[in-house]
Amino acid sequence: MYAVVSYQGFQYRVVEDALLRVPVFDGTEGSEVTIEDVHLIADEDDVLIGKPTIPEAAVRAEVVGHGRGPKILVGKYKRRKDYRRIRGHRTNYTELRIKEIVKP
Repeated sequence: MYAVVSYQGFQYRVVEDALLRVPVFDGTEGSEVTIEDVHLIADEDDVLIGKPTIPEAAVRAEVVGHGRGPKILVGKYKRRKDYRRIRGHRTNYTELRIKEIVKP
């Protein structure tokens, strides 16, 4: 069984016992998060589609930890002008473990 959910402006396809990286938020490790914006739940033969969300459906997840993603380098270059700039950043994330998908 899997579900499609919206969380913090992004859509994710989630499966039970999977790890999910979302943008960082204030949550202590071990705390539980409930995602209520569920757009689709698909079981083996049964598919529920929301308009736009499924009422009384939820996805429960546990905060595993916080971390930083890999470094991403962004370069700017103008030919024949001796202009080169390189900037980098690392995106912070919170890792969630999907515990349960609740059907209505």
